[in-house]
Amino acid sequence: MKPFKIITLCASLLAAPALAQDEGAFVTFQVLKPEVAQRAAVAAMESCREAGYQVGVMVVDRFGLPQAFIRDRYAGLHVFETARRKAWTAVSFRTDTLSLGELTAPGEMMAGIRELSEPLALGGGLVIEASGSIVAGIGVSGAPGPDLDAQCAQAGIDAIMDDIAF
Repeated sequence: MKPFKIITLCASLLAAPALAQDEGAFVTFQVLKPEVAQRAAVAAMESCREAGYQVGVMVVDRFGLPQAFIRDRYAGLHVFETARRKAWTAVSFRTDTLSLGELTAPGEMMAGIRELSEPLALGGGLVIEASGSIVAGIGVSGAPGPDLDAQCAQAGIDAIMDDIAF
């Protein structure tokens, strides 16, 4: 009986801070300023351009709504939609889209996600985090492979890291 009381006491002490944080009627969150989102998009595009790829880049806020889009002059017509869906998918599923592609492959437990209309489980979408919280997503489309799209997206994140690291 004594170990049960100790476990109960520990559980109540650990739960108290969580309950204390939830007393208000509002939540607070952070999103990127439009200028920072645009800087990330341009940096991702320039990274791909230096490698010889013409791409489109979309940055969405933490809710999946577009904040910035840039398309290089010869990027394909499809890049707006695919970059948007990659960024949206990353924030929606809270993971990079290259990993999500593996998790949703045919025969995998989460394969049904591919049946939904919006998610795009194809590399090139990354979550942008600051202090352990999602603040945005970035999606790149147009490089010759999804792994290369992801590298350019990472370059976009790296370009703003000093701005978002607290």
